[in-house]
Order: sequence, then structure tokens, then C-alpha cells
Amino acid sequence: MKRFLIAIFLLQLACSRTWAQSDWPQFLGPTRNGIYPGEVVDHWPPGGPPVLWHKDVGAGFSGPVVSTGKLILFHRVNDHERIECMDAQTGKTLWTSEYPTGYRDAFGFDEGPRGTPTIADGRAYTFGAEGKLHCWDLATGKKVWGVDTAAKFPVDKGFFGMACSPLVEGNLVIVNIGATGAGIVAFNKDTGEVAWKAADDEAGYASPTAATIRGKRYLLDLTRAGLVALEPVTGKVYFHFPWRSRTRESVNAATPLVVGDEIFISASYGTGAALLRFNEAGPKPIWSGDEILSNHYATSVIKDGFLYGYDGRQESGPNLRCVELQSGKVRWSQDNFGGGTITLAGGKLLILTEKGELICAPASPDAFKPTARAQILSFEVRDYPAIANGRLYARSKDKLVCVKID
Repeated sequence: MKRFLIAIFLLQLACSRTWAQSDWPQFLGPTRNGIYPGEVVDHWPPGGPPVLWHKDVGAGFSGPVVSTGKLILFHRVNDHERIECMDAQTGKTLWTSEYPTGYRDAFGFDEGPRGTPTIADGRAYTFGAEGKLHCWDLATGKKVWGVDTAAKFPVDKGFFGMACSPLVEGNLVIVNIGATGAGIVAFNKDTGEVAWKAADDEAGYASPTAATIRGKRYLLDLTRAGLVALEPVTGKVYFHFPWRSRTRESVNAATPLVVGDEIFISASYGTGAALLRFNEAGPKPIWSGDEILSNHYATSVIKDGFLYGYDGRQESGPNLRCVELQSGKVRWSQDNFGGGTITLAGGKLLILTEKGELICAPASPDAFKPTARAQILSFEVRDYPAIANGRLYARSKDKLVCVKID
């Protein structure tokens, strides 16, 4: 009997680990680099991958996240920012929580939240367009704590409101706020109390990431002014590497990518891309240029020493490219491909275009040869999808869909 109970325990443990590894609990996935570790098929039926469910949703550019069978969507319904928890298998709403918002987009774009939620340790963290940071109980939807960061750290709303996707690192939740003396702020993830604040950088539209480099943990954030490296626990700033356009009407929006002790950063508006070798005293450029892989809002992915991503402004029909990481050499380019997002799943590229087309192609430096294409959403798709347990969850300006891709 004892052996039987031990076997059952080990089986449950293995299943829980597999589930956790297949979750998509934050922006850009479990390791915040756009990579899904599970397998996906590279050919679909004539009608496209099976649609398991779909539902109408509110406004926003905030992507879905999935953890332990629950999906969280952060969207705007009428004059409220709503956090909605659904059963990831069926789309059934389990709970909703919301609060009023008066955000208005000065450019007439979408007026919903931009930042993707983060799920960690049984809680969900959201950062709204007006800078309201909240922690919600994942089981019940009860608000654990909330901070009005715009009131606490007065700051201009920027071009498109606040758009940082919260990063949970250890016992902290970290966001790029953009106030003087509080450019980057860490809050206690259990209480919402300020743990530290650092830098004077204005907020960009990239989200911070954390990485272990040469055995030590670092926080990396591409702000409006450039790349900042910090010590995650204390907020100590190691270096600031300037990286921004000379044009005021510009943004940094792609999240830094770390491979070993090298960091890839990229931005549009004449800024360009660079590969840097990390050093606490300041990074050493390996290469840089604006004719290689200048990301606008979509972060690239890396596989086997090659970058795959978008080059050029979204509104100008960007190119889809493969670039050698070490040299910056362009291996292939699909010119005027159009905007979208790109993730890496099972070693394959999954591209979701702004027009709602899902494309699967091998991540190969030799050529771009799609093996499957399907229209899964209508036009105006800006959000990153979530991939969890063989399902892809994606949203447009008014629809959320779940499709089977394993």
C-alpha cells in the first residue's frame, strides 16, 4: 500500500510539473522570450486548426495568459477595466473583477489596457492603461491589493498610456513607471508596498525581463531612454546603455533577449538593433545597425543562433527576417510581410499576423517555407497569443479564440 501511495504521489507530481511547464503565465511565455516548450503540429486540416471555443471580448491590446487550467484576460468593457478568469478548456467565465477607468487615447486608437497580466503563486497581477497596478486572487477574483501608480508617482501618460507587462521576480512585482526617481519600481508582491525605485527613465512600451548571466541574476529593462541593468532584489543600477531614436514621436517596445552573456535589443524609428556582451560596468557592442532587424512592437525569437522577427515600422509593412545572431547578417527576408507577432513553439515559428492569419513555418535559416496557414481571427490583431497545453489562445479587437495546435 505504501509503494502504491508513493507511486500515485510521483505520478501527480510529474503531471503537475508537465502542466506548469506547458503554461503561459506571463507576457512572452514561461521564460519571457516567446518560446513554448511543448510540441505542435506543422500541418492543419483544410479548414485550419480545430477551433475549440471563441467568445466576444472588450477593448485592449493585453494578451491572454494561462496557468493551471485558468485563462486570464484583461480588457475594457464600457468604462471599466475588467479582469476575467475563464476555464481554459471551455472558455466558461469563472469570475470577473473590475474597476472604473477614464482612459482616453489621444491618437484615437484602442482605449483598453495594453499590459499583459502575469500569474504567479496563485495570484494574477495587472497594470492598466492609467497606471493602476493590482493583485488578484486567482481562485476567487478577490482584490488582494491595488496601487494607483500615477497618483503615487506623478507621470505623463505618454503616447499610448501605460503598457508595461508586470514582471514577478522572487518576492517582487516590477514595472516600468517612468517617473523621476521612479523610472522602474518594485513592489512587494504580497502587500503592494514599494520595495525599491530606481532610475529617472521615462516609460517605454517594452516590458522588463530577468536573466541569469554568469551565475548571477539581473533585471533588464529597455526604457524609453535605453537599456538599464539592475540588481533585482535591491534595485541597484549597474549600467544604463543609451538606445533611443532622436525623434521624440518614437517608442522602444521590444523586450530584451538574453542568450548566455549576450543581450539583443532592438527598436524602430531609426534606432536599430544591437547585440551586446554583458558587463556590469557597461555592455560591449558586438554589432549594431538600423538595416538588420529593427523591431517596432513585436519582440523577436532566437533558435540555434538565429534571430527571427520583424524589421521596420508596423504601419509601413515590415519585413519578416532571419538574422545570424553573432554577425548580424540577414539570411533571408520576406519584404513587406506586414505586422504581427512571432513565437517559437516546438522549434517551429508560429506567426499571427495583424490580419488574423496564423502561419506555421520551420525555424530555418535557409528559407521561409510555411507549412500551414489559416484565418483564425478578423482584422486588427496586435496582442501576443498564449500557447498552453497544445492550445493557442489569441484575441483581436473584439474576439478571443482557442484553437488546437498539438
